[in-house]
Amino acid sequence: MKSFSGSCHCGAVRFEIMSDFPELTTCDCSICRRKNALMVKVHQSQFKLLEGADSLTLYQFHTCTAQHYFCNVCGIYPFHRKRVTPDFFGINVFCLEGFEPSDIPVRATVGAGMA
Repeated sequence: MKSFSGSCHCGAVRFEIMSDFPELTTCDCSICRRKNALMVKVHQSQFKLLEGADSLTLYQFHTCTAQHYFCNVCGIYPFHRKRVTPDFFGINVFCLEGFEPSDIPVRATVGAGMA
């Protein structure tokens, strides 16, 4: 497991994760298609919000189970709490400092068909 620091674009939201990056995922649901994020799934015990809780805006839709967070200063999506596995976060790997995703397998997930 490696530790990575992450942040939104303006730096108001800062966090750390631990992951061995077995795979990255994309999702075809309506919000993920629009934000075009590449995500890694981490358990909540491997995620730590360092600062910026007051700069996060929560967005929910459909069943209002998943919790999508955006920086209310710069608008960047750094992470979300997952719908099917709410004890996990989906982390936008493009928000991680010094992370290169090119050699990690990417799995496309089907979110659009979830009822």
